[in-house]
Amino acid sequence: MAETDTARGREAVDAIYRAESRRVLATLIRLLGDFDLAEEALHEAFRAALEQWPGEGVPENPRAWLVSAGRFKAIDAIRKRARLTSLDDAPEHAEVVGEDAAEWSDDSVEDDRLRLIFTCCHTALAPDAQVALTLREVCGLTTEEIAHAFLTPPSTLAQRIVRAKAKIRDARIPYEVPARAELPERLDSVLRVVYLVFNEGYSASSGAALTRHDLSGEAIRLGRLLMELLPEPEAIGLLALMLLHESRRAARTSTDGDIILLDQQNRALWNRELIAEGTALVERAFASRRFGPYSIQAAISAVHAGAPRAEDTDWSEIVALYEVLVRMNPSPVVELNRAVAVAMRDGPAAGLPLVDAILARGELAEYRLVHAARADLCRRLGRTADARAAYERALTLTQQDSERRFIERRLTELAG
Repeated sequence: MAETDTARGREAVDAIYRAESRRVLATLIRLLGDFDLAEEALHEAFRAALEQWPGEGVPENPRAWLVSAGRFKAIDAIRKRARLTSLDDAPEHAEVVGEDAAEWSDDSVEDDRLRLIFTCCHTALAPDAQVALTLREVCGLTTEEIAHAFLTPPSTLAQRIVRAKAKIRDARIPYEVPARAELPERLDSVLRVVYLVFNEGYSASSGAALTRHDLSGEAIRLGRLLMELLPEPEAIGLLALMLLHESRRAARTSTDGDIILLDQQNRALWNRELIAEGTALVERAFASRRFGPYSIQAAISAVHAGAPRAEDTDWSEIVALYEVLVRMNPSPVVELNRAVAVAMRDGPAAGLPLVDAILARGELAEYRLVHAARADLCRRLGRTADARAAYERALTLTQQDSERRFIERRLTELAG
């Protein structure tokens, strides 16, 4: 019986670790003012829980217990290292944490999670460091998991995280949610990091698999958390965009992992629950009248999702939305997407000059998708030699195995 109780206690600790560890860590970082010290305190707190809870039972408020235990474990460690003799000598950033569970409201802990997201995505950090630190500290992925996802050596990824933490410490980056006046710029940085993570999972930049469900899943989890904690229109729009893209995952590749283009996908495989949720979020974002680029992109995805068949797609609506997006967030990639939409509405002869104009500026010369788009338009126009040259250029730029196979098939078809 004792062994059964112990096993149940360990299972309870494991379950609470999965559900609460990131929340506990976020609060410990605020209380202790140091990422590494907080991580050490987190592990010590759960070690203490494994020792005590199987025999004593899970406390009424396990999150508060863990924060309190972790904080005092950290103070003990500081004392020992510095040969301190009283709690008053502890560093100023180690605030006193009461043991009364009533002091730990859900709101304060959720605020800590939001603080952690903004700290990890601070604009003073390099973009790759923002991504790595967010996945490590907010999502709880291991260094090895992040390194594998982005095809980076674990040692390189670990150094990136170490440098980011040092930057936060040395630059005294505040652990706080930005003031309202600073929020738009800082929120944009957070949303960009979340979308970068999603895109790497939805369409991997390199490697054998086209998609990485673990990464896109983490991004959606982050998006849900961000919208819950800070329901700004663009946070809502980004979550809508990710859900609508994710709804097509099952139809995007064959059983062999080969790409299936949007107009050839089996729409019965699209996830209707995600489409309904994403579409409702688009309407919510637009109702605020403060929507931005993510909401516009989500609206474009919603138009695709609402078409029962590819030929039913309202390309005029999509072109109109892209024109809004070009004005709101001008970039050559957005222009390219608009050009492709124009080609779908008015024919390849209308879209090709737009793509050629983008290429002539040289901004996307090394972007594989602009060459792939030009190749497809030339193919549809019967300009075989031009199509072959553009596909060959795209092939030299892709690092994704499924994309490479797709382009090679197109080249074989053109040769035939």
